[in-house]
Amino acid sequence: MRDIILSFLESFKQLSYLGIVLALSCEIIPAEVVLPLAGFWVYEGNMIFWIAVFSGVVGGTIGPLILYFIGRFGGRPFILKYGKYLFIGEKQIKNAEVFFQKYGGGVAFVGRFIPGMRTLIPVPCGIAKMNVWVFTLYTVLAMLPITVLYVWLGQRFGPRWEEAVPFARYFLLNNVLILIVIVLFTLGVKHVVKNLTTS
Repeated sequence: MRDIILSFLESFKQLSYLGIVLALSCEIIPAEVVLPLAGFWVYEGNMIFWIAVFSGVVGGTIGPLILYFIGRFGGRPFILKYGKYLFIGEKQIKNAEVFFQKYGGGVAFVGRFIPGMRTLIPVPCGIAKMNVWVFTLYTVLAMLPITVLYVWLGQRFGPRWEEAVPFARYFLLNNVLILIVIVLFTLGVKHVVKNLTTS
């Protein structure tokens, strides 16, 4: 499977930055593979760092938006019927829905930092008809640091770019709790301020 994905990505390399956008837009190939590999291409001198980052953010936003609109206009029955083609099962959808109900719209941001959740979270956001502009903003704000980190690590590791994947995943998992606390604190403050102004 690994070799198939890598050969697939090598064909995308021929499209340069557009290849990064397309690879991330399909949401089937993990960003943890695409972005460090893009960093390796920067290391080789085939790409410019910040243009690769920009391409990663664009592709990493288009992919979730596609899933968001599938959830919004197709609904849960559509996802349950056709989600298998995107490697999305009923159990995964339920987990994402519980996560969304627990943390609200902020999951569009926080969920991007959690492996296994980042691909799924746009679906319940779409089903719940979350404001598309807010969803897009959260996604962009989350994708920017993720993309910078992965591309930078891929560039630093060079030919050993695959070693960047567990390193970045460890870094993100250790910081995601901090992000969740910050988001929940912000939402809590907004709720308190809203109650004070309306009382």
